[in-house]
Amino acid sequence: MRIGILGTGDLAATLGQAWARSGHHVIIAGRSQARAELTANVIGDQARALAAEDLAAQSDVIVIAVAWEGLDNALTVAQAPEGAFAGKTVIDCTNALDFTTGLLILSTGSAAQHISHVATGAHVVKALHLYAGQSWLDPHVSQPRTVAICGDDQRSLDTTSALIGDLGASAAVIGGLDHARQLEDVAGFVISVVAAGHNPATAVPSVHPAA
Repeated sequence: MRIGILGTGDLAATLGQAWARSGHHVIIAGRSQARAELTANVIGDQARALAAEDLAAQSDVIVIAVAWEGLDNALTVAQAPEGAFAGKTVIDCTNALDFTTGLLILSTGSAAQHISHVATGAHVVKALHLYAGQSWLDPHVSQPRTVAICGDDQRSLDTTSALIGDLGASAAVIGGLDHARQLEDVAGFVISVVAAGHNPATAVPSVHPAA
């Protein structure tokens, strides 16, 4: 599969490396062509850099891995408002958070819903915003990871679940895109617990699903 990643930072590089190891072709684009080329070089031979306006046409799936502050500009450069993402699975990894307080920046809605409004015709799935980028390259994970996801298009949920499986994790679909704010708030919760000096894993009760 051709995975187009809009973003050139740590998350883009590490997700790209992990998917490349699973046999996918990775395309990197961002607001800076030079940064995109550097990130593609970090990923390796199965990655290449493209201009942002060419990303959608060359990708089967698009992953958004940019900071909230640069999101609208990145979407504009990639021509998402003009329909370049229409009909495609778009996986949103954005954290619209105040990282000093752990509180969401948006008073209502979610980053994923914002992308859905801006990226005309895209099938947005919220996913992969919780785990730090480098964790996807860690071979010593103590137990399998679960990635909670949400979205309104079943085909896109299935595609996202398969790509999460290629990262060595399992996807848990919790509902439609109206659940995205709930998922995004979890990231703030994790940040706040860490800031208080505790492991978030110990702040959530261990519950075994019913057979």
